[in-house]
Amino acid sequence: MKSATPALLLGGLNVARALGLGGVPVVVASVQADNPAFASRYCVERLLLPPLDDRGAVLDTLLRAGKRLAATAGTRVPLFYSNDDWQGLVQDYRDELAPYYALLLNDPEVADAVIEKDRFQALAAARGLPIPRTLSWQELEDFGHPVLVKPRSKFNWEASAVHAQLFAESGKAAVFPNGRALAADPTARLLREQLLIQEYIAGDDRNIWSFHGFCDETGRLLDWFVGRKIRTYPALTGISTFLELAHDDEVAVLGRRIASQLGLKGVFKIDLKRDALTGDTRLLEINARYNLWHYLGAANGVNLTRTAYDYLVHGARPSAPGRYGTARRWVYLRYDWRAYRELAARGELGLWGWLASLAGTPLVCQLFAWSDPLPFFAMSRHTMSSKLPRLTAVLRRWLSTAS
Repeated sequence: MKSATPALLLGGLNVARALGLGGVPVVVASVQADNPAFASRYCVERLLLPPLDDRGAVLDTLLRAGKRLAATAGTRVPLFYSNDDWQGLVQDYRDELAPYYALLLNDPEVADAVIEKDRFQALAAARGLPIPRTLSWQELEDFGHPVLVKPRSKFNWEASAVHAQLFAESGKAAVFPNGRALAADPTARLLREQLLIQEYIAGDDRNIWSFHGFCDETGRLLDWFVGRKIRTYPALTGISTFLELAHDDEVAVLGRRIASQLGLKGVFKIDLKRDALTGDTRLLEINARYNLWHYLGAANGVNLTRTAYDYLVHGARPSAPGRYGTARRWVYLRYDWRAYRELAARGELGLWGWLASLAGTPLVCQLFAWSDPLPFFAMSRHTMSSKLPRLTAVLRRWLSTAS
């Protein structure tokens, strides 16, 4: 592995493991000194970055690292990125990064649209794609069906007023019973210029599907797989906690059509939801970055990070695209426990049912892996160290009271 051209990863453990399972040495770059990917067996070098809000300093660090790595490898180094902020930075500085890093990015119109949700709605509608109806604020009083509210932009959304105030720092969106209820919400009225409002597509988390792929610069699909959510926390609008790969012809056909009509290039994930009432499948959004699904894909025999690496470095294409298993599932156990408790409180899932869902299939986990255990222990040590001062203070107060 050490003799191969490395990949530089702006991201975390799931993508690092996907690359590692594909035999790719990984240079992990992060603004977080405690990033568990730094402890992974697949990490051959650590690169600590300046804070992301100092984009100039981040770019300078990446350029210096890229120049050194490309000179050593004798070729440009593939650059992988695993959240919207990193994706935005790479897109904005593609010309500066290109001499040292191998990149395959969408055309600017599509690249901007997959991050700015209002632009995406306009582009998807113009291309005739099956998106949910978008509602203006003036239409809400007369809309008697449930509505979904999302922030207009994906950039730094966790620090946004929408996330903090309207979503109460819980989930990526919010569902209101009807348009009138949303219009009457004082926080929503205050933040309405920052909101994207859509009709809500009926169905629980298991109705949410995704089509994942990698396309060349002409839009030709090199490899792909279909995913399905099982649980999220909070339900319907939260982070993924339990996932599986699946085979579904309708999702595969629709995913390929959407990728073709938008002219997607490079890596992508197309989020879809099948309406529980009508059976129609709608396009929710698209992400053009690497993500946790690629670790699950690699564990099931379809490694899109390796596909991207081979194409970017060698121009190689997979010989048998779209072939994968579905036996292994991915779990974020800490949050899946919370998802279970939320479902249990509504009488939708019992303890034995939750345990059976985990025990009934081989798992790949958000943090722990038998083949790569050090990130788990590094993260556990960091967690204990951060909590130790508080525990010590509590113990001292208890002892002073007891005496």
